Amino acid sequence: MSILKRGLKGAPVKRLQERLGITADGDFGPGTEKAVKDFQKANGLAVDGIAGPDTFTAMGLYELVLLRRGSRGDAVKRLQEGLGIGADGIFGPGTEKAVKAFQEANGLAADGIAGPKTLAKLNSFEEVTEETVKRAEVKPDEAHFESEPLPEIKGAEVVEGSEGEDQLEETSIWSKVTGWFKR
Repeated sequence: MSILKRGLKGAPVKRLQERLGITADGDFGPGTEKAVKDFQKANGLAVDGIAGPDTFTAMGLYELVLLRRGSRGDAVKRLQEGLGIGADGIFGPGTEKAVKAFQEANGLAADGIAGPKTLAKLNSFEEVTEETVKRAEVKPDEAHFESEPLPEIKGAEVVEGSEGEDQLEETSIWSKVTGWFKR
């Protein structure tokens, strides 16, 4: 799930910090949490200090938007509208199935995860372009962050990472997230 919160480390955190105009060390600590809360409050978002797809979208950080089963919010609703399915803002099995079908039809890896490559093909995300897809690649100064699998999502809870399934390409910004939180 594309959320960043206190305790996480990696290239996506560094990019978030750069956009917030704070020290960009790739470590999501209390200063980053406060800056996220301040941004959320100033932009009419839910103020929880957790940066997710809706916060990334409001910041123009479309390269960090990654929607997968368990994601919720306006970005998911836009995805569902673009896919022509019921738009309730909850990424469940039906949305995953529709994403996989869309990916197959558009020559993309059919993994059911809607990242920049998938969103760039949808009319409902016109601000996600091929340039956004390029920005989602790891920059040379971000390559030092270790790679870990994405966590599994059970309801709204993120649990320990899984091996094999849902692995992102090594060049993806999300493939470089470290320090995933446990239950």
